[in-house]
Amino acid sequence: MDAARISERTGKAAPTGARRGRNSLFWAVLVAGTATVGGFISQFPYGLLYVGVLVVLAAAGLGAAVAGSNWNRAGAATVVGFGTIALGVFAGNNLNESYLKLLGERVDAVVITSREYSNAKGDTRFACRVTDSSGESHELDALRNCYDRVPPGGHVFLFKDRLGGLGPWMDTDGSRALDPLGLGITGGLFLLVGGTMFAAGQRRRSDRDLHEEHLRRHGPPWRSRR
Repeated sequence: MDAARISERTGKAAPTGARRGRNSLFWAVLVAGTATVGGFISQFPYGLLYVGVLVVLAAAGLGAAVAGSNWNRAGAATVVGFGTIALGVFAGNNLNESYLKLLGERVDAVVITSREYSNAKGDTRFACRVTDSSGESHELDALRNCYDRVPPGGHVFLFKDRLGGLGPWMDTDGSRALDPLGLGITGGLFLLVGGTMFAAGQRRRSDRDLHEEHLRRHGPPWRSRR
């Protein structure tokens, strides 16, 4: 009975059985995957930070709209909206580090200067200027893992993108071991967003479903007699 109901919003029959499962999985992978890709894009220079942010926000808005407006699952829409933004934030930095540590070229480097400064908003930031073994200098910030724990003249390692797209990642011990906490948070957020989206798709409701549920709970509207 439920599978045969017609959605008043779209005028189309609601997907049923395996088709509904495929459709729900499609949206789950699309929203979570797009947010992850957008977070990684934001790590690139040349203004791609803003492109990545827009991609993440678009994924969050689309996921929330589909879950909330099309499927009438307001709670899922809230979780997907905020979870997608969080996923983009964590995924970008962690995928950047993981990519450079696993596939990047590791070179020796020396910290030339390290300084603390305040940005336009008054927030304190840290920056380093390092020179690698080839004589090339790099200006690094906290996004490149530059912190005050390395004084000028200190020996560090740089993981450089072999394709030249990403800025180098600085490390003090040169280990290629990945950050389990960061990757765990990223994976958890991916599962949260994707799982919530999939569950909302499996339990989607049409406007007619909501109307009938309202009638079951509150009865038909009261009408005055004349």
